[in-house]
Amino acid sequence: MDLQNLTNIAIKAATSAGKVIQKYMNDDFTILEKKAGDSIASQVLTEVDLKSESVILSHLLPTCKTYDLGLLTEEQEDDKSRFEKDFFWCIDPIDGTLAFIKKQAGFSVSIALISKQGVPQIGVVFDPTTDNLYYAIKDKGAFKNGKPWQLKTPNNYLTYTIEKRLEEVPRKDEFIEILHREKDKRQVDSLKEHFGSGSVLNAVHLAENRPGILLKFPKDEKGGGSIWDYAATACIFNELGLHATNFAGEKLDLNKKETSFMNEDGILYTS
Repeated sequence: MDLQNLTNIAIKAATSAGKVIQKYMNDDFTILEKKAGDSIASQVLTEVDLKSESVILSHLLPTCKTYDLGLLTEEQEDDKSRFEKDFFWCIDPIDGTLAFIKKQAGFSVSIALISKQGVPQIGVVFDPTTDNLYYAIKDKGAFKNGKPWQLKTPNNYLTYTIEKRLEEVPRKDEFIEILHREKDKRQVDSLKEHFGSGSVLNAVHLAENRPGILLKFPKDEKGGGSIWDYAATACIFNELGLHATNFAGEKLDLNKKETSFMNEDGILYTS
């Protein structure tokens, strides 16, 4: 498997999709709905999501034939090829659609290559708002805008990322308790909230602003993000030497059999 060549193709796909998204960032567009999880974020869809996905697939589908790869993408029904092939593409054409609809920063294009065993091999993230490109290749390192990604000196505060306001977070008291425990463990002075981004750029923000934490409690209801929300950044975190696990601190299952949702596992990213 030529991971470097596939990374180059994924980068071209992500940046090309990003250019399409940029054309609509300040324009009106059609907002659609889809049947998905229990959150608004998982149910909302725009015509731009579909245009972005189409551009990505124009680059990646030829590789599925050449390299015998499966495919999992947010806006199409899961064809289960990810269970049959040794590797599969995992695509989120616009992560953070709510931020995109509100014309706020926090949305991105996310593409990953995952093994049948659920191990990320490639992770590519493009932020159309800043033109920043982040990517990683298993055992080859992580990169920002084509250069090795050098982590910054840690801050004297703990950054936590959330997609809802703190007062709306499920199990708020437990959430706050965990934050303060992490703050004390890291021996930092205070907490700082990062709000409004999708899961992908939330994780990127943590990598850019250490120490940090992103957590989602396990729950019964469908939601909690899907495989494509974490696949690319899991690869990036692995290559940066940071931690991307389920809530229990165990390896992320990025090829779940029953569902693409991560609700039963929960999420824990720390930087």
